[in-house]
Amino acid sequence: MFVTPAYAQAAGAAPNPVMSFAPLILIFAIMYFLMIRPQQKKMKQHKAMIEAVRRGDEVVTAGGIMGKVAKVREDGFVEVEIAEGVKVKVQKATLANVVSKTEPAADA
Repeated sequence: MFVTPAYAQAAGAAPNPVMSFAPLILIFAIMYFLMIRPQQKKMKQHKAMIEAVRRGDEVVTAGGIMGKVAKVREDGFVEVEIAEGVKVKVQKATLANVVSKTEPAADA
């Protein structure tokens, strides 16, 4: 009496599969340009900085130790002089920053 009969409605057109993935594609594009690409650029600059380290440069390690490069070794390490006569062997990858670039020191 008060209830009306329910009739099945005709199904609408199927949504376009490309439009259903559009938000995901948009989110990935935003993530790439705001996060991934700048990080790759920063890593490339850091690698170039590490490869350009030479004797006489003042560097800061990832641990915060500041010193002058005494020797660049071929095995991926550098010797950093942190005080008079005190040399520490560190990996090149742990160098955080090159504070000052100097002219190459004469070999002793």
